[in-house]
Amino acid sequence: RHTRYISVTGVQTCALPISLNVITAGDQNMVDYVKDYLGPIFEKQMPNVSISSVGTGPGDAGSQKIAEKIMAQKDRATWDVDVAVIHQKMAGDLVQAGLLAPYTKDVASGKMVTSENSKLALGAKVEGYVIPMFNSQTAIAYNPALVKTPPKTYAEIEAWSKANPKQFGYNGIKGGMSGVSFVVGWVYANANNPDQIANGPYDAAVKNQWDASLAKLKEFNKTATITPGNAGTLDMLNRGEIAMGPVWVDMFYTWMAEGKLPPSMKLALIGPGMPGQPMYYVIPAKAANMEAAKKFVELATSPAVQADGIVKRFNWYPGIDAQHVKSQLDEKTWNKLFVDVTPQELAQKGKSFPIKAYFD
Repeated sequence: RHTRYISVTGVQTCALPISLNVITAGDQNMVDYVKDYLGPIFEKQMPNVSISSVGTGPGDAGSQKIAEKIMAQKDRATWDVDVAVIHQKMAGDLVQAGLLAPYTKDVASGKMVTSENSKLALGAKVEGYVIPMFNSQTAIAYNPALVKTPPKTYAEIEAWSKANPKQFGYNGIKGGMSGVSFVVGWVYANANNPDQIANGPYDAAVKNQWDASLAKLKEFNKTATITPGNAGTLDMLNRGEIAMGPVWVDMFYTWMAEGKLPPSMKLALIGPGMPGQPMYYVIPAKAANMEAAKKFVELATSPAVQADGIVKRFNWYPGIDAQHVKSQLDEKTWNKLFVDVTPQELAQKGKSFPIKAYFD
């Protein structure tokens, strides 16, 4: 494998040898990204630093293990976690516990991120403490040969599915997060107070108002096909067993690149919106190598690395604002990611998941 080296202004070498510990929640590809891609770039620019990349596993459980490791060291003078990559739910908890450093003001890319999810994580204030590694987003994938006029809203999907039974497929709330996202978007679309569900404050009585929306969803499910998972929805689309369904955008483009989806398939981000979620770069409050940690995150969230590593390699949306990345991408790559779902649509219809108290 050949590593493309990227020069980032502001990364300078230090004299003393350092082992920088980067701990990552998420799938193995997250660990490999740090070990095989980010690590070599950073080590070339800071020869005195060696990167140690360790994974803690997928989902919120992986982030929980990172939190437990940090909490176990909180009485020590320094901690052996220099940089961590964690999910939204845990970020708010760690900020509230005073276990993270407010580092974003000290890195150049801190000024390049203005997204709502860089300020709030499931309703918890995290501004100043996190920069998204990437933004993942759900959208509706559809086969244009079978769907001539794609629905633009949840109400239109409901009507379309009634007219085309079993042609809309999704994986429910137990088969993967694309299905959860569709259901959350459904609740937002049918709620009196979607902003309160997403941003708080928590009020237990709000959940009582979901009954009518969920009853409506139960009726909708009679005309829908329940797929066997995130990948199952894409597979059924590829086979022509369904014509439309919610997917993760990055998975959609990866499958297409691997020839597992026809290139004619399209995406639509329906109104009023669907949730996505980032993962965050954070620096523990007592990281042993604080300055090197900041330089590492600055590299990882620079426009050049966001373009080459995040967009080109993984088909994720960048963690920093997209306009800072556009100049680093060729027109074909930019168009692939942003033609079906434009940056403006992403800003308007890309929603967060509910605040933790509702989401639990």
